[in-house]
Amino acid sequence: MLRRPERFTLTDAILWALRIGVVAFVVLGSWATLSKGSYSIGAWGSFITAGVALGSVYALIALGYTLVYGILFMINFAHGEVFMAGAFTAFFVASGLNDAGMFEENLLLAIPVILATAMLTSMVVAILLERIAYRPLRRAPRLVPLITAIGASLFLQYTFRGLYGAQPRSFPTLEILAGDFVILGLTMPKSRAIVIVAAILLMIGLFYLVERTRTGRSMRAVSEDKDVAAMMGINVDRVIVQTFAIGGLLAGAAGILYTLIFNQVSAFMGFLPGIKAFTAAVLGGIGNIAGAALGGLLLGLLENVGPFLLLDGFGVPSVNQLKDVIAFSVLVLVLVFRPNGILGRKEGT
Repeated sequence: MLRRPERFTLTDAILWALRIGVVAFVVLGSWATLSKGSYSIGAWGSFITAGVALGSVYALIALGYTLVYGILFMINFAHGEVFMAGAFTAFFVASGLNDAGMFEENLLLAIPVILATAMLTSMVVAILLERIAYRPLRRAPRLVPLITAIGASLFLQYTFRGLYGAQPRSFPTLEILAGDFVILGLTMPKSRAIVIVAAILLMIGLFYLVERTRTGRSMRAVSEDKDVAAMMGINVDRVIVQTFAIGGLLAGAAGILYTLIFNQVSAFMGFLPGIKAFTAAVLGGIGNIAGAALGGLLLGLLENVGPFLLLDGFGVPSVNQLKDVIAFSVLVLVLVFRPNGILGRKEGT
């Protein structure tokens, strides 16, 4: 039996017009910018490497969002503050080590101590969030944990502001990261290269953990069906705690990598990267680990290349100030045209 074609509605017409408008804007903006020749090949290379480095940080934070969503089907909007807690706490350790002369005498020991401080602090904060704020609400409607997560985010922001101070702090400079690498004729700051390599290694480690270890198999089982997993002898509460702990460790590492790019910490540093990492998770497909990594890299590139490529040709002043507009425009467009993300699946499939 032949199916009747679906009726073409006004909404469909508006969505198609929006699609055409977006494509036209991208093509015309890119053509206008490249025709002007305002930027050299080296400048474009710098934009791209900066985008990949920042996108790597977004990817690590986004993995925390996607791990928790895959297990509990909730968005942990306090995850940005988990990221902040590790970086801000590590600042005081780094400052103390720097004052003690460790950066000059034994830098190879100081760096692991700083990194371990950030990762462990973020892990502890993430575990406390799960135990105090989320576990009692596990059977509640989805809106309740969401509101709780927002409240926890604000609580952490102002708690760390009160404990550590409101003013931004400059992270001590690591002399070993000064200077540039030259790769295939492209100049890249050492800090960006370290960020990219470290993020890739952490993402590979997470993939191995999830796909090849007993803990990973338990996480995948719990994400499929908690009740069935419990009947199979899996301790669901322990798996959920482990999931938050892993997300916290990645967020702490991302906090240190973020300081290598921007060299500054504050009590409110987690809000904007956290929202952008959530955007990256949605872009790649919330709940999908590979999607979160891909979404983070794409968002970093769009944020750092997009304003120059799309807007400069139209004569827009201060295009670099509009990178946040690009990032959140991507979120809106993804939610409109592909709410499941690039690698996401429809619910129930």
